[in-house]
Amino acid sequence: MSEGAGKRFLPYGRQWLGEEEIEAVVAVLRGDWLTQGPAIERFERRLCEVTGARHAVAVSSGTAALHLAMLALGAGPGDLVAVPPLTFAASANAALYAGARPVFVDVHPGTWCLDPDRLRELLRAPPGEGRPRGVVPVHFAGLPAHAEEIAAIAREHGLFVLEDACHSLGAEWEDAAGRTHRVGDGTTADATVLSFHPVKGITTGEGGAVLTPHAEIAERVRRLRHHGIERDPARFRFPSPGAFYHEMQELGFNYRITDIQCALGTVQLDRLEGFVERRRELAARYHRLLADDPRVTFQEIPPGCRSAWHLLAVEVPSRDRVFAALRERGIGCQVHYLPVHLHPYYRDLGYGPGLCPVAEGHSARTLTLPLFPAMADADVDRVVADLREVLDKAVPGEEDR
Repeated sequence: MSEGAGKRFLPYGRQWLGEEEIEAVVAVLRGDWLTQGPAIERFERRLCEVTGARHAVAVSSGTAALHLAMLALGAGPGDLVAVPPLTFAASANAALYAGARPVFVDVHPGTWCLDPDRLRELLRAPPGEGRPRGVVPVHFAGLPAHAEEIAAIAREHGLFVLEDACHSLGAEWEDAAGRTHRVGDGTTADATVLSFHPVKGITTGEGGAVLTPHAEIAERVRRLRHHGIERDPARFRFPSPGAFYHEMQELGFNYRITDIQCALGTVQLDRLEGFVERRRELAARYHRLLADDPRVTFQEIPPGCRSAWHLLAVEVPSRDRVFAALRERGIGCQVHYLPVHLHPYYRDLGYGPGLCPVAEGHSARTLTLPLFPAMADADVDRVVADLREVLDKAVPGEEDR
């Protein structure tokens, strides 16, 4: 029998729903609109209120948001888009969906987010020799690291900025003048994307959104999420013969989100501040309890940054053995991530080992520990105690020699 037998399995993340969410969903089910109705616009308005964004367009997933934002920003065949490799595959896949090609830029060794210095190195190449059209900073684990610096680099070189904030709803950062910004407010990006998967900051089941300070980008994302169809007579290309008339003006997709999902999401947004605060309390407890253990390395938090703590990622020795042993004890740890360029699909495209050594080294050591708002303090204590015991027993593996 394993050591975890009889203990509650503790996942690395999960949703937290209450009666208010259930009541909101039931109200939609009893109403007239299940999709394309008023709950979607209410959710989008609430997203703007919470983040400070000028425009928000809700879609069916974070991946859909990345895809549509990439298209709306003009990425296409022949373009390169700079992406860090330490992310979920969708961050890079979105460039491929648009016909562009990702160019992987290594991460900072402390923050594990895209390294501005590596981006500068890429941009020293002569025009036409590997210079990207845009950049996709990923706020890894909820940390908006280097956002202002990357935005300044992008402005200097004429790059669009598409922030992948799927981990970081509710995160904050201070600019050089000491002003506090909420991720998504448009200060550092032409578009910012969110995900509402159940393990994220809030959930709509599946779902995502594009936030942007630009009305024209929001309009195009709205059109693309609904098959490229335009229903506003002011934007018709041909005369309208009647109220039934609409135009498919470009090749779009069915990336719509439902009123059911948005009713759930609106209630979740009202709980966001409490969710984020609880995540920060739990992260602080992990840091405090493991501060004296040199075998555990935490993500570096730059001054002025306040992470949303979507993930509690650490580096440990003998990671594979530690992972397996914790799972045996009912601790649902995870690994975020295998670098995107090392997946078989990307190797078939010509990418491979050695391209981003910092990300590759981190990936061999990284371990994500359970962190979600419904956790009790005692859950953190259990994880820490088991992690210490497992590290004491772990035999160094090949990756540590």
